[in-house]
Amino acid sequence: MISACADLIIDAWRQDSLSAMIEPYKNAPPLTRRAPASDLLNIATKAAPGMQPDFIAFPGTRFSSEHHYAVFMKGSSQLTSHLLTPVLIDASTLAVTAIGERPWYMDAMGMSQPLHFGDYGGMPMKILWAALDVLTIIVLSSGVYLWIVRRKT
Repeated sequence: MISACADLIIDAWRQDSLSAMIEPYKNAPPLTRRAPASDLLNIATKAAPGMQPDFIAFPGTRFSSEHHYAVFMKGSSQLTSHLLTPVLIDASTLAVTAIGERPWYMDAMGMSQPLHFGDYGGMPMKILWAALDVLTIIVLSSGVYLWIVRRKT
């Protein structure tokens, strides 16, 4: 259910957390020149040690502002590898302007998607999910069989 609401959750994050991080740029004039994006990963890695870059959002896109590159960093453990932390980098000076805190609803979305797709725990978890699926099919089939037999008598 949480994954189905991903667009609403992202919009809430944009209105709440992202707008607070870019507040100092609210009345800034439009960018006339962007600094090259070649060093963004190094800058973000230094700003968020122990994390790895996942993706870069360029200025003017859904996950950034008109004045920022946003490098989304992920943790290195199995659990934190699905939790993204934005590092906002000024698009003209390449200075780190903010490192975002994830609200609880973004954590819930990040942790629910791997459960939905079976990405936690590797092959043992996939085997467990498959066994539980087979068990559910058996219970459903036996119930339908018993219902059909009962109706015939």
